[in-house]
Amino acid sequence: MARIAMTAGVRILVIVLMVTAAHLIEIGIYAVAYALGDGVLALGGFGGLAVAEPLDYLYFSIVSYTSLGLGDVFPSDHLRFITGANSITLTGGVSMGTGVMIGAGIFALTGQIAELAGPWFPLSFIAGGIVTGFSAYTYVKMSNAFPSAGGIAMILQKAYGPGAIAAAAALLMALSMVINESLVARTFGAYVLRPFELEAGSILVPALGVGLIVFAYLVNISGNRSVGLFSVVMAFLKIGGIAAFGIAALVAGGFTFEPASGSSQSIPIAGFTASIAFSILAFKGFTTITNSGAEIVDPHRNVGRTIIISIAICVVVYLLVAFAVGSSLSLDEIVAAKDYSLAEAAEPALGPYGFYFTIALAVVATASGLLASVFAVSRMLAMLTDMKMIPHSHFGMSGPIREHTLVYTVVIAGVLTVLFDLSRIASLGAFFYLVMDILIHWGVFRRLRHEIDASGWVLIMAIALDALVLGVFGAIKLQSDPLIVVIAVAAIAAVFAYERVFLSRWTAEEKHGGH
Repeated sequence: MARIAMTAGVRILVIVLMVTAAHLIEIGIYAVAYALGDGVLALGGFGGLAVAEPLDYLYFSIVSYTSLGLGDVFPSDHLRFITGANSITLTGGVSMGTGVMIGAGIFALTGQIAELAGPWFPLSFIAGGIVTGFSAYTYVKMSNAFPSAGGIAMILQKAYGPGAIAAAAALLMALSMVINESLVARTFGAYVLRPFELEAGSILVPALGVGLIVFAYLVNISGNRSVGLFSVVMAFLKIGGIAAFGIAALVAGGFTFEPASGSSQSIPIAGFTASIAFSILAFKGFTTITNSGAEIVDPHRNVGRTIIISIAICVVVYLLVAFAVGSSLSLDEIVAAKDYSLAEAAEPALGPYGFYFTIALAVVATASGLLASVFAVSRMLAMLTDMKMIPHSHFGMSGPIREHTLVYTVVIAGVLTVLFDLSRIASLGAFFYLVMDILIHWGVFRRLRHEIDASGWVLIMAIALDALVLGVFGAIKLQSDPLIVVIAVAAIAAVFAYERVFLSRWTAEEKHGGH
């Protein structure tokens, strides 16, 4: 390839496409193996939904290869060994982690972070990665101790018991994911409108966002297979495309890492610290790795390594993108275009083709991210309902509980998309997530650190860093946008009060039972 005449940007895109093709070929090979093992060699079969057509085998191969987990189709007999070979190695776990973390968030949050952190806003991603590293320690230790039952709800129940605190914190996590869906939906609308030079404040932004949410609902209601087939292709495209954007923009700018607005401006310490709250949101997808701890080869050794490597890769990719934006636009220009800063930076750095490539990349990343998130949140809410951690009402709807929680998810996300702008949505998500994260660390520190052999000082450091970021972020927002602080505090208090009323009697019965 080195002898073929092509620009650096084109060369990067060709490499990304080749890697994507290699992954798809591997998925196809496993699909053929499943088909031969089931229909010709009689090595085993499949349970759950019927598997009879070529696309059924391809679907199962995609689910296993991309680590989405075993759901509506599962292998039996000797086919389990083939599936085991297709399980999550260290490389696969890193691919899964980066695939979840790198995506729509970078399009939505870069401008928001720059507005708070100032000209050296790329460094906020490094700080966010460090805070996330301390936070990940708790999840790694819990996943190592209980690899067969990962997940936020499991950690909270073991830390606090089956009571209102555990249920409320788990619900905060689910709601923070729903809030992120509205963030992604509005980002989708903002980028779609850029070629038409319509402002981010246009009513078309929430309209397009709600339209994307409805589309995600229709795809999810059609079944897991639609989600699996769509998500795997989009994941490869968005990760490679985002990395290609950052590298190509830096190449076009002569690999300068100096901000276009100059480096003489001092870094606003309070604003920089507050911006870390948004940076943390860009990394919070690492919890997907701990949720899949039992499926990772040698989990006691590889879960922690997978998380650290994934976070490190994300830091590099985020820095590439942030420096590319910062070297193309002044700070004032980034803040003015904070809802679509990557598209705004693409045109001066890469020309009109780069501009439209970035728009297309944003559409792919936001659409695929929202689709996967709606699927995950609806399943999480259904799980919390089955665990008796949240109440459930059919509201006259028929069908299984997951279809009902799917409706609740898209309705809440749609309402938030209409009511709030990107900055307020991101702020609300940061408040919810950080409160939940602090509760997890505190519960593990108080009740589980000796059982899981966790270092107390690391847990305390994770709590202190989260609390520092949350406190400074709250103080900054209280000055610039007090309404969103009031809404966040009231909503969090309402969640805890609601769960306390719902679970008070059940908790008393568990206590009397001696559990």
